[in-house]
Amino acid sequence: MEKYLYTVGETAEILGESTSLVRFWANEFPKFIKPKRNAKGNRLFTKEDLETFKHIHMLVKVEGLTLEGAAKRLKGDKKDVINKARVLETLKAIRQQLLEIRDDL
Repeated sequence: MEKYLYTVGETAEILGESTSLVRFWANEFPKFIKPKRNAKGNRLFTKEDLETFKHIHMLVKVEGLTLEGAAKRLKGDKKDVINKARVLETLKAIRQQLLEIRDDL
């Protein structure tokens, strides 16, 4: 069964970043990321929010854009950003498989 909501910690683990960076990005990109809150006030992110975090991660960490530049790219041609993020995820998965094959040899 697939999860519907992710905590800050789970989101950070998926991205490979710190929880403070996830919180920072959530505050810096309020037009794109709209976390839900549980009874305790903790942020909970949807699958769509998680995809947006992946796009932000790619733009800021991989492409080296500023937060302002990343926001402009997300506002503009989002198809290009989505395609690049998918390619990056696929390449990471292939790399992981190759490393596992190498270790088995």
